[in-house]
Amino acid sequence: QVQLVESGGGLVQAGGSLRLSCAASESIFKVYTIAWYRQAPGKQRELAAAITGGGITNYANSVKGRFTISRDNAKNTVYLQMNSLKPEDTAVYYCAARGSFSSRALEYPYWGQGTQVTVSS
Repeated sequence: QVQLVESGGGLVQAGGSLRLSCAASESIFKVYTIAWYRQAPGKQRELAAAITGGGITNYANSVKGRFTISRDNAKNTVYLQMNSLKPEDTAVYYCAARGSFSSRALEYPYWGQGTQVTVSS
């Protein structure tokens, strides 16, 4: 059972930056795809970014050029660096783990509890 714990959310002004962290409980983490999903009030959960065990990254068009996903396998941790934040980035951000990449949230068996990101205008 892989356990995921997110941290790093908070309140930031538009144009600011935040770095989210997703720490995993298992060393097998390093071969998993880790995805960051986000869900705003009244909206569906959407994929923001993902990174495979081999380091291949995938970004939603809405965050390309502003967000960067990276992983430190020695620390069993994936990071999401978010720059030039916009009010529309406001959401609960979740990390999720799966053996290989998928863009479908339902196909990720492991989820963290989520961390709130609020961007004020």
